Amino acid sequence: MNFVIKTKSGAPIYEQIEMQIKDAIVRKELAEGEPLPSIRSLAADLKISVITTKRAYEDLEKEGMIYSVPGKGFFVDNPDLDYLEEKRTINMEAELLEFIRKAKVSGLEKQAVLDMVDILWEE
Repeated sequence: MNFVIKTKSGAPIYEQIEMQIKDAIVRKELAEGEPLPSIRSLAADLKISVITTKRAYEDLEKEGMIYSVPGKGFFVDNPDLDYLEEKRTINMEAELLEFIRKAKVSGLEKQAVLDMVDILWEE
């Protein structure tokens, strides 16, 4: 799995790792039982702290996305994909509501926002 870390995105690196692993599981790019890179090798590949990768893996384990086997590493668990999809949809709705609020405050018309979405969607 190739990770893309955007240092200027404003999102913490551990959250970026978590989201990319979650998305890969939801899209079934990572299958149940598939091993993940070790904490140390992922940190070395991304040139980040071991603490950062450890935090991402711990958070994913708490959510039931992955599990650890002592001495062997981390593996993809069998999460409830319907629940994950619903959770992702709820998060997107919250972000969209925040965007709409900002658009209204700045005086944008609904059609202008829809036009922006259409243009950006095609990129």
